[in-house]
Amino acid sequence: MNAKSYESLSNYIDLLLDAICVVDRHGRFDFVSAGAERIFGYTPAEMLGRQMIEFVHPDDRERTLNTANDINAGALKVDFENRYIRKDGQIVHLLWSARWSDIDQRRVAVARDISCSKQIEARQSAVYAISEAAFASDDLKALYQSIQHIIAGLMPMWRFAIVLKDGDTDELIFGHNAALQTLTDDIANLDVLTLCAEVIRRSETILISDNNVSDLPARVKPLIAKQATNWLGVPLKSHSAVIGVLMLQNAGDAIAYSNSEVELLEFVSVQVAVAIERKQVLERLQRSALYDQLTQLPNRELFHDRLRLAMMHAGREQHKFALLYLDLDNFKQVNDNFGHHMGDELLQHTAQRTQACLRQTDTVARFGGDEFVILLPDTDSDAVVLQLAEIIRDALSKPFYLSGQQLTVLPSIGVALYPQHGATAKTLIACADNAMYLAKNAGGNQVVLSAGRIETR
Repeated sequence: MNAKSYESLSNYIDLLLDAICVVDRHGRFDFVSAGAERIFGYTPAEMLGRQMIEFVHPDDRERTLNTANDINAGALKVDFENRYIRKDGQIVHLLWSARWSDIDQRRVAVARDISCSKQIEARQSAVYAISEAAFASDDLKALYQSIQHIIAGLMPMWRFAIVLKDGDTDELIFGHNAALQTLTDDIANLDVLTLCAEVIRRSETILISDNNVSDLPARVKPLIAKQATNWLGVPLKSHSAVIGVLMLQNAGDAIAYSNSEVELLEFVSVQVAVAIERKQVLERLQRSALYDQLTQLPNRELFHDRLRLAMMHAGREQHKFALLYLDLDNFKQVNDNFGHHMGDELLQHTAQRTQACLRQTDTVARFGGDEFVILLPDTDSDAVVLQLAEIIRDALSKPFYLSGQQLTVLPSIGVALYPQHGATAKTLIACADNAMYLAKNAGGNQVVLSAGRIETR
């Protein structure tokens, strides 16, 4: 094909907004149509004689070279996609049709810019995936993991984080913080939370790369010092406020995030903010329904559910478990003498001390007033149960220091064992409750085993 033929074909291709490229066997551009400048950002003169692979995105180079070798060997390619880096640093997605010309000993290819359609496709896919994740995730932790996986499929990153405002203090905390690669010092030591605070304060995206340091806000420049930074923070905007930041960080020497990638993350961040806010609301509602608001312990409903599971497990595995019913002696006098606020504080500290005595697998719930019930699963030794009950009794017998006052309120604890004292939840709770009243009637500050066997200090 001679130069005149190239030019004729080039004029036709220009009308279609595509680009025609001719590459020799060694991978050098031999001809580039004038219209290619719209796609690559380079003039034909700047591209001629240079290796084609120089312009290809680093992540696509190996695949591109393999395909080029196939074409040189005679294969026809009509739907090959890869990414090029424009002169301005932006990434462009291309769809190629290419074949080898035996007569000219050249590879002739037509490129079409499909960046817009790829971005639309990525947006739609991400929105669908985030919606699915919000529905399928059991909790916020699982949702954050899913969001990380979705965004990692869209953009390169070494570190990914979701930074949120604490609901009570407005301080910034990491809802999720993950290193996807071994972090170098410049990535690991960056003051991410301060940068995110600036994103929230400005309510706008901040992109930091070697190319834009001079254009950064004055408050941001001191935060990056001389570190090689490739950082992107996008505000998570809910209907009423900015709830946090979606943060990506890449290797300092990697290609800077492009405008199209920033726009994509900004679009996705809206869906992420909605998903997080909805899951937060659901978790708050669930916690309100299943946990005591004063002590943050499980309430009756959650306790009964865990007790049901413990009974199923014990019945299947032929294990024993125990229930402790705990009541504070003379608690009413605290409310009468010091006020209900002091009584509430005492209950909170009682919950904390009791939890500190238990294993991770144990459950302590507040049944109401000053009554607490403790589930001890997989406790085959009666002696171990009574020893743990005694540890709890001893911990609660020590003075409490509340609002400048020293209070001593002693506990009474009743113990019931499964299946020895009952095969149903109702029976077990009743046995433990009755044993607790026996302890209280015997003077309090005691542990009593159901069926009348009393264990004292």
